[in-house]
Amino acid sequence: MKKHLLPSLLLTGLAGPVLANPDTPNIIFILADDMGYGDVSYLNPSSRIKTENLDRMAGESVVFLDAHSSSSVSTPTRYGILTGRYNWRSTLKSSVLDGYSKALIPSGRETLASMLKKQGYQTAAIGKWHLGWDWNNIESGIDKVDFSQPITHGPTTLGFDYFYGFSGSLDMPPYVYVENDRPTMTPDRNTENKGKYSWWRNGPTSPDFHHEEVLPHLTDKACAYIHSQSKSSAPYFLYLPLPAPHTPILPSEEFRGKSGIGEYGDFVLMVDAMVGKILKAVRESGEEENTIIVFTTDNGCSPAAGIDEMEKLGHHANHIYRGHKSDLFDGGHRIPCMIRWKGEFRPHSVAQTICLTDFYATFAAINQYQLKDSEGEDSYNLLPAIRSIDEIPAIREATVHHSIDGEFTIRQGKWKLLFSASSGGWSSPKPQDKALLKGLPAMQLYDMNADPRERRNLVNEYPEKVRELQEIMWRYIKDGRSTPGQPQPNDPCDKWEQIKAISAGK
Repeated sequence: MKKHLLPSLLLTGLAGPVLANPDTPNIIFILADDMGYGDVSYLNPSSRIKTENLDRMAGESVVFLDAHSSSSVSTPTRYGILTGRYNWRSTLKSSVLDGYSKALIPSGRETLASMLKKQGYQTAAIGKWHLGWDWNNIESGIDKVDFSQPITHGPTTLGFDYFYGFSGSLDMPPYVYVENDRPTMTPDRNTENKGKYSWWRNGPTSPDFHHEEVLPHLTDKACAYIHSQSKSSAPYFLYLPLPAPHTPILPSEEFRGKSGIGEYGDFVLMVDAMVGKILKAVRESGEEENTIIVFTTDNGCSPAAGIDEMEKLGHHANHIYRGHKSDLFDGGHRIPCMIRWKGEFRPHSVAQTICLTDFYATFAAINQYQLKDSEGEDSYNLLPAIRSIDEIPAIREATVHHSIDGEFTIRQGKWKLLFSASSGGWSSPKPQDKALLKGLPAMQLYDMNADPRERRNLVNEYPEKVRELQEIMWRYIKDGRSTPGQPQPNDPCDKWEQIKAISAGK
């Protein structure tokens, strides 16, 4: 067991009450890609996919029934997890980065990795980065990148002692592994796949990069890291962003046809098996009782997975929730989320709303570290809800979500206000559907307890609730934070005026 001296005291304020523990836990954060709430059978009794490993983990975990990503797409959510800060406060105001994009997180900003490293952790990231870095000679154009030279402004500049993975999504070139700051091999060919679900874009590909093998390869790398760290006296933090079940959807032969609902269902079962491998590696390391494991996803299931086709076969990847990846509706950002610490946390479920940005403050609190005003500005400590098997008062005042088009929704208790007449994303009504949106109210208000499918817009029936939520949203934008503390600067943006204009119906 790894020993780490902690002060015998109770923290107050933002960090919340923490029971001192002489053992600093290892932390593994598993982030699946484009996997919906309804894809985990523990959360969806009607699921056509039986996720045996995740169900077993859920039975040993604190399961969050109302967990959300800060965004309904990839890059912004990852920014929020690693910084504890809403993504729209960064320079990225909509959409996602690509495989050649420059670094989004500035080197001066504290991250989960850098914060935990200061608490004595060894830190590693293995998998899909999708937060940008600087390829050598990128200024001359993407066709002029020198893959024989190191990258700069990558994960190792943000607190990670070790990194192994690739730059964007598995369907975004270049298809090159990077270990620490160096490409493992130089591309020697271009590859492309035009399959309905297995597609990836044309781009340079290294000899050691085979799309079909990426998911198990990264899992094996993670298992090897877990075993190697069991020999160290220091605790470790492993950030494990998996590339699946996002496109390209590439289940191996072992899983083909196993779900009975198509390639996406098969790929979800493969993800479940990879989680099982991680759980086994932790068990074999001898540190299961003192290792925190989080499993969650970056947003809801994507229409690229064949949502309509699966629904005809009785599987609802985003469960009962309206919309999907990209949207302001809950199908875009309500996600499976569970945390297991077998030595400390009693299994139970938590019904109150939480956000993935909250793990920053939670891991800080576990290490009895007090956040500065300049870090984790939108991160709440979840330990009170994790440690109590009874429901406790809401930890978050409210929660903001962001769509691919850069539109906003805010949730407080049962009330959810969309600062848009549209989905904000790819489901109907789309922001581009001007004829369909004509005549609709400029905003949408839903009672998520009575109407979790977001079918009845109550914006005209509860004007006082609309004003209350508007005021909270305006304050969050203006103060540069949603948690108590000193106001912080935002990256320049027009969000304040945008929200005011929408609220006024302009």
